[in-house]
Amino acid sequence: MSKAIEASSYDEALGWLRDHGFDVTEAPGTNGRVFLRKYNVSAAIQKNPDDTVKIFAYPGYLIGSEISKLVNRGYQQFLKTSKNEIPATADHLKALQSFSEELKEALKLPSLYNESLGTVSESYHYDRIKDRDKPVVERPKRPWEIAGRAVAAKKGRA
Repeated sequence: MSKAIEASSYDEALGWLRDHGFDVTEAPGTNGRVFLRKYNVSAAIQKNPDDTVKIFAYPGYLIGSEISKLVNRGYQQFLKTSKNEIPATADHLKALQSFSEELKEALKLPSLYNESLGTVSESYHYDRIKDRDKPVVERPKRPWEIAGRAVAAKKGRA
């Protein structure tokens, strides 16, 4: 039977993170929000009103000064920023995995089995399901949808 895990307080989490080699930087212009950095990976956490911690920006590998988003395209994972997209290497993924597991430990969050097997992407964009994340009216017509109309039109003429 599982035990209930008591969440870390904001100060406990910051203490743990500093003790374990994380660079902790106050976010400019905010109160109770910090950026974390280790292994060239960064994330941001903030203090909730009840003194617990909330992840504000999920872990991402730093490219320049921007936190990237991990995107899975089926055949390859990529690190995507607002300016560019690069293939994720094994070193990138290992750094993301290590950072994420340590952050979960600091915040006393559960480490789930499927996430512990490897790095989990923030989004999945397989080439066969391209544009499925768009609303139906904005999706381009597929060849079989266009061909189906042509066959129906020919049948209607006869």
